[in-house]
Amino acid sequence: MVPTHMFLTRGVGVHREKLASFEQALRSAGVAYCNLVSVSSILPPNCKIIPRKRGEKLLNPGEITHCVMARSETNERNRLVSASIGLAIPTDRRTYGYLSEHHAHGETDEETGEYTEDLAAQMLATTLGVEFDPNIAWKEREQVFKMAGKIVRTLNITQSAVGKPGKWTTVVALAVFIPLENLPKRGRR
Repeated sequence: MVPTHMFLTRGVGVHREKLASFEQALRSAGVAYCNLVSVSSILPPNCKIIPRKRGEKLLNPGEITHCVMARSETNERNRLVSASIGLAIPTDRRTYGYLSEHHAHGETDEETGEYTEDLAAQMLATTLGVEFDPNIAWKEREQVFKMAGKIVRTLNITQSAVGKPGKWTTVVALAVFIPLENLPKRGRR
């Protein structure tokens, strides 16, 4: 099974119980009705990124659904938590790209999102033979990666939230793969 379609989503949940907080975050992300299976970080060749609303309509309650998930939670008042998925998409879509996940405390949306984009781009760059200095800032490395002509695009989806008193706060970010059999026959490639 090599997925041909995926969508990005995120959510936040707050509840006095940790598990219920996670459930609410998955509801907020629109995937609570699926049995989620976390997989590692490969963006399949030619995998299309579709809008969340379209992706949600292609999933069925109870089905096994593969995803790359970042999750962070806290029960500390005013504690900032964040979760992010970063993508690095190769210029040659016949080759694979990378997804990265990061979960953090004390990082803003921007910090966490840039980190995941950078991480995914570094992983892809090393497989493509793009030379770079890991000690320079992400914005500079991003230009090096794009000028090399082998990485066409990077992006991220990030969710952050601040902990509430007496409650658990959970944030999730996901790249959700659509099972091939759920796609209309004409849209499978």
